[in-house]
Amino acid sequence: MAASQASLLLQKQLRDLCKKPVDGFSAGLVDESDVFEWSVSIMGPPDTLYEGGFFNAIMSFPKNYPNSPPTVRFTSEMWHPNVYPDGKVCISILHPPGDDPNGYELATERWSPVHTF
Repeated sequence: MAASQASLLLQKQLRDLCKKPVDGFSAGLVDESDVFEWSVSIMGPPDTLYEGGFFNAIMSFPKNYPNSPPTVRFTSEMWHPNVYPDGKVCISILHPPGDDPNGYELATERWSPVHTF
């Protein structure tokens, strides 16, 4: 049942994103039969080192979304301190909810179901 609710939410969010696009960002399904994996494209913002860049990534949503965060992995080369060499993004908001077992992040900095996309 949770996967069904997550699936419905993701379908709605993708539909809303298509109706009201965000400048410099686009998303679609990697495979039309799997709403849990999105292909995203991000244009580098003006006045940054990334200006003029076009970056592709895969967002993978867990079956219990929005209770758990998606993962994001760039498939384009990306040089940024929060992006590992394999393209995986490591930022607080994409870490599971609750207290950080290492004590580096506040629970308020980590994922919360209200942070849906």
